Formats: sequence, structure tokens, C-alpha cells
Amino acid sequence: MTVDDANSGGSGSGPSGAEYPTPHHVVDHTAEPTDDPLAIRLEQLILGAERRYTPFQAARTAGVSMDLASRFWRAMGFADIGQAKALTEADVLALRRLAGLVEAGLLSEPMAVQVARSTGQTTARLAEWQIDSFLEGLTEPPEPGMTRTEVTYPLVELLLPELQEFLVYVWRRQLAAATGRVVQAADDEEMVDRRLAVGFADLVGFTRLTRRLEEEELGELVEAFETTSADLVAAHGGRLIKTLGDEVLYAADDAGTAAEIALRLIETLTHDETMPALRVGIAFGTVTTRMGDVFGTTVNLASRLTSIAPKDAVLVDGAFAEELARTGEAPVSEARLAEEAARAEKEGETAAAPAKYRFALQPMWQRPVRGLGVIEPWLLTRREPRIPG
Repeated sequence: MTVDDANSGGSGSGPSGAEYPTPHHVVDHTAEPTDDPLAIRLEQLILGAERRYTPFQAARTAGVSMDLASRFWRAMGFADIGQAKALTEADVLALRRLAGLVEAGLLSEPMAVQVARSTGQTTARLAEWQIDSFLEGLTEPPEPGMTRTEVTYPLVELLLPELQEFLVYVWRRQLAAATGRVVQAADDEEMVDRRLAVGFADLVGFTRLTRRLEEEELGELVEAFETTSADLVAAHGGRLIKTLGDEVLYAADDAGTAAEIALRLIETLTHDETMPALRVGIAFGTVTTRMGDVFGTTVNLASRLTSIAPKDAVLVDGAFAEELARTGEAPVSEARLAEEAARAEKEGETAAAPAKYRFALQPMWQRPVRGLGVIEPWLLTRREPRIPG
């Protein structure tokens, strides 16, 4: 679908090279189409079609310009293939569909490229993970005497339809959840720039671990951390934004949910002797969302809070503390709460109010944070219910 630089009019692709940069996640498996018989058979099995078109022929058959075809192809994460005959009917159909959305006015051209890029980034990572997971099955024949070819093709043939159906199911579920959040937004501006709680959870001393552990042990630790974090974030109503090996980034619509997730993460990993200590930083405020990721000062502040948090502790910013107090999840002041309880006890009243609070907040020393000025972090803990004496 793409073209070489002589035909596409430059390497940047688009009106300006900066507008449509070649993505960093380029997968170079199509740069030089392979002649390996097994690879070709697997490709035909997975794509459901044979190679028929050069990029020029695919663009012409789809009825789109070479320039637009090149931008779509690169945005999806594929390298230039010159004029090799490596594209199929499915490539032509995909190109025609994207271009059709632009022609119908449903998407602008930049938005269509963004759709291609976000889909390419997500599915590239998924495909790499799946192949890594199935690699043992692809390379180790279950019975002596079987060749790699005899194992790989039937395994992919069996997995492909099931994985495809499951992928579509999960995508529809996620799309329904995301759409529901959007339609509940107060206004159009909130759909893009929303007020969210953003949390980072970071393993302490991970760099030292990389020098001490074997690669397999390190991989198992990272997988266990990511799996535990993902399960806890999802179970308690948050959204996992991304994982970075020793760090996870999550978001929640309200402060109480984000606080519960943070404390659950620490409580769970503390009881796992194989895990290092954890620290969490959370901030609350306006967040810009793009392509499934989150950006802005709130995200930066959460990251900084994580870097200064004590081991197995959660630090939050002032806005997050205020939001917990506003929603009745934590008292505005522990000192004031103690005074009210003492007064109620003196007057013979039942001091039941404190038991409703889930969390406690303790102000920490103000400190300068690079790029964000002076902040006053708060230590977040779980508030133990008081038992009447």
C-alpha cells in the first residue's frame, strides 16, 4: 500500500513531514517480502488472501492517491516495501474503507490517519505478545520427529478464528464502556479534557533487581506485577492506561476509586515475598486524553509524587485530598474530627460519623518539585473504623 520515496513525494508523508511522521513502532516484517515457503503459507492463512498487488496497484484499485495510501500504511506501523507485489485484497479493502470515511465526511483526513496509527500501535503490541506467549508451542514439537513446519501451521490454524472472535468481543466491550463514559460527560469540552484521578505505581529498586536477577526471573516478576496491577485496577473500577515494566499508570473517574486501588495494590504486593516495595503517587485534575493515553500537568504531578513517595506508601496532591473530603471519603481534618468526637462524647451523643470515612489524609512537608514548583503532598492511608469505648 505504501510507496517508495520517489513515488510518495518524500519521507515525511503528508503536507509537511512533521504532520505525519513515520511512527517509532514500525514493524519491518514487510520491508523485504520473504520467499520462505512456510512464512508465505502462514501469511496467506492469517490474511486469508494471496499477494496480488504492488503498492501502486493497491492504491489505484482502491481509488485513492499514492500519498494517502502511504500515510495510512506508515501510520499502521508498516515499513515501506518499494514496489514489491506483497499486498492483498484485504489491504485494498482496508484502504478503501478508511478513504471512504474521509470522503463521506465522517472523519477528517488527519483523524483517519490517527485511527490507523492508534489501531496499529495497539494491535502490534498485542500480536507481539501473543507470538511471544505461543513461541514455545511454535518451536518445540510435542512429539519427536515433528518438524517446526508441521507444528506451526496447524497451531495457527486452530488459534486464529478463536483469537479473532475474542478480539472483536473484547473490543466491542471496551468500546461500549468508553462510549458510556463519553455520553455522560457534562459538555463537549469535558469529553476531551476531563477531570480524572491519575495514579502511578512504581516498584522500588527495580534497576538493582535487573542486575541481580536472571532474565527469566525478571520477566516472571514483571509479568506478575503487571497482571496483579491490571486485575486490581479493573476489579475496583479503574482503567489501566499502560504498563512500563516496573511501573503502571491508571486512571479513575473519582478520587475514592483511585485511592482504593492504590491501597489495594500496596496491601496485595506487601504480602508477596517475591515482590519489592511499591510506591504510589496520585493527582486529581484536568487530563487530556489522546489515543488511549493521558497527558497534562495532572499526569506529570502524579509521576513526581510517585518518585518522592516512601516505600509502600501513597502520596496524593492537594486537589486529590480536597476531592476526597468533598465526596465524604476522608475527613477534612483529623484534628477537627477528634475534637468533634470528644465534644459528642462529652455531650452524651454517639459519635458514629467517623466510621463512614474510608481514608485518612496526613499533610506532609511542602517541597519543590522539578517543573511544578512547590507542592504539599498528603500521605493517604486506610482509616480504621473506631470502635466505641
